[in-house]
Amino acid sequence: MADILSMTGYGKGECNDGKRVITAEIKTINNRYCDINIKTPRHLRFFEDNIRKILKNGVQRGRIDVYINIDYLSESDTVIVPNLCLAKQYKTAIDEVRTELNLSSNVSLDTIIKFQDVLVAKEDTDDEEELRICVETAMNNAVENLIRMRASEGQQLKADIRSSMDKTMELMDEIAKNAETIVADYRTKFETRIKELMGSNHELDENRLYNEIVIYADKSDINEEIVRFKSHMSQLSGVLKDGGPVGRKLDFIIQESNREINTIGSKIGNLEIIQMVIEIKNLLEKIREQIQNIE
Repeated sequence: MADILSMTGYGKGECNDGKRVITAEIKTINNRYCDINIKTPRHLRFFEDNIRKILKNGVQRGRIDVYINIDYLSESDTVIVPNLCLAKQYKTAIDEVRTELNLSSNVSLDTIIKFQDVLVAKEDTDDEEELRICVETAMNNAVENLIRMRASEGQQLKADIRSSMDKTMELMDEIAKNAETIVADYRTKFETRIKELMGSNHELDENRLYNEIVIYADKSDINEEIVRFKSHMSQLSGVLKDGGPVGRKLDFIIQESNREINTIGSKIGNLEIIQMVIEIKNLLEKIREQIQNIE
């Protein structure tokens, strides 16, 4: 059996290899798909494929935001490289603006180097393998902590869903019990109403009465819906027990359960049963909302 995982969670991991400290933070919320968004320093972007692979090994579904930060412990780990091509483009553009607007001042070095990416901090290329190991270590730690939190919240969701399921089953047993007397009650009320309208001396046509009762009994028979509803709840319990990424499957089962309870509500006019149907529908909606956050 696997854990039921919530799609909401947070995990943080760090790696300190003596030269740098890399911090990985992962935040997840519910989503129909696996939507991964990664924010890293520019010189770590070539690790994004590795980061995605690590995430997909631990997370199946949800919106996943990843933040990677790097702090260097010594100056020797980086080199500052000028992007001369970009700097020339900035200068050319500024000169065009100055000429077009007939401005007298010239562009200064201070102005050029303030533009984005003119000076770029790069990791020493000889250190790429050590950097990769450090990034992956931080990510693996973050994913491990993320899954631990998602599993904890998943257990709470599972417990809440089971509690709501138990209440629906209790109500459905009450509906089944009350349904056994519906036809007999209808016959009594039907006979009483006819006598009120026709008078007590009027003789009832037993054949027509029998046909009317049969038609009503057929229309109000909810036994099949009750059996199917209980079967859906049994399936729901089994899926929760098996665990894993079962959110979509649980959602489908709840849709089918709603179909059965809606049919019961449309067939029965008994006030007590209608009230229990409404309670069950409220419980199913609560379960459905909880399932939306299960992976």
